[in-house]
Amino acid sequence: MAALTVAPVKGHEAAVEMADAAKVWLQSLSKEQRSQATFELTDKERENWHFIPKPFEGEGMRGGLTLKDMEPQQRHLAFALLSSGMSHRGFLTSTQIMSLEHVLWEMEQDAKRDTMMYYVSIFGKPGSDAWGWRFEGHHLSINFTIADGKVTSATPNFFASNPGEILEGPRKGLRVLAAEEDVARELVQSLSDEQKAKAIVEEKAPRDILTSAEPTVESLGDAGLTWGDLTKEQRQGLRELIHVYVHRIRSEVAKDDLAAIKEAGMDKIVFAWAGGIEKGDPHYYRVQGPTFLIEYANTQNNANHVHAVWRDFAGDFGRDVLKEHYQAHHKKDK
Repeated sequence: MAALTVAPVKGHEAAVEMADAAKVWLQSLSKEQRSQATFELTDKERENWHFIPKPFEGEGMRGGLTLKDMEPQQRHLAFALLSSGMSHRGFLTSTQIMSLEHVLWEMEQDAKRDTMMYYVSIFGKPGSDAWGWRFEGHHLSINFTIADGKVTSATPNFFASNPGEILEGPRKGLRVLAAEEDVARELVQSLSDEQKAKAIVEEKAPRDILTSAEPTVESLGDAGLTWGDLTKEQRQGLRELIHVYVHRIRSEVAKDDLAAIKEAGMDKIVFAWAGGIEKGDPHYYRVQGPTFLIEYANTQNNANHVHAVWRDFAGDFGRDVLKEHYQAHHKKDK
């Protein structure tokens, strides 16, 4: 990510807890399981991320060890690793997203809908100078990078929900990503006509997030409503929306990421919307600053299928920090 002002003790605690959880999980695995679960930090699999149910065999498959291929006690340890990186709400949301696979199976009777087809991958050696891990499957991709004893990256971070709202059955009314939708809609509905003319960049929403699952992302342009165009109350609403995404992860790491966003310039943040602004309308929005991008789309399945991602332009997969780390390491070796 961008240069972070990491609190030494808290950052160390997060990194240590992640490393400990990863080590315990790896120790529980058989030799064959470990060979599936582990990769070099520089392996191309590191950036082979996606949010679809990728094929289990053949070219383009997702790497890692699935929950399905773990023993029950190993699954508990895998969830302990997931918990080490997430806030309480983030962990709850992650597990609810996975549970929706059963809802889809009931609706579609499709074998690819499976709550156990989530993959855990370790990149590098936990506790070493630089390593990372991923927890990923349909509609969920969580990525962390740790370098020099600090959690330096928590992106890409992708959450989705299908159905966006469960319309029938025992869980009728559940909206797993309610905050991602409601906070943004409250903001756009609070805008004056003049503000809406700037913020609503397209009458029709795109079918999905524009960046898809690209390994790297760039600015999507400056169209939209700037921080300076907002009232004090609206700025608080936009700040709350950013917090919805960043606070998916544990608080001390989220605090550092929010500090980096502020340091890069709140006045440079732009909010853009596409589509209708009433509940049930297909809609899209993005929040973009100098260092980060938030993208959201809810257009598919009659606007009841949510995709919501948080990216870092330079720091996805810890690219910027790892580059500095390797440069410093090589210099020391000379």
